[in-house]
Amino acid sequence: MLKWALIFAIVALVAGAMGFGGIAGASAGIAKILFFLFVVGFLVFLVMGLMAGRKMTR
Repeated sequence: MLKWALIFAIVALVAGAMGFGGIAGASAGIAKILFFLFVVGFLVFLVMGLMAGRKMTR
């Protein structure tokens, strides 16, 4: 998911440099949503991994 966020961010930068404001805005919005979904998923799995590690050591 982070890979797709980076791809959309690059597309937004290139489109913005070429003057395509609508495409750049849409790509930046998609990149932002994907990045936040990645962060939330990462935090959820991090907490789940920490909790599983604690249960096995006790």
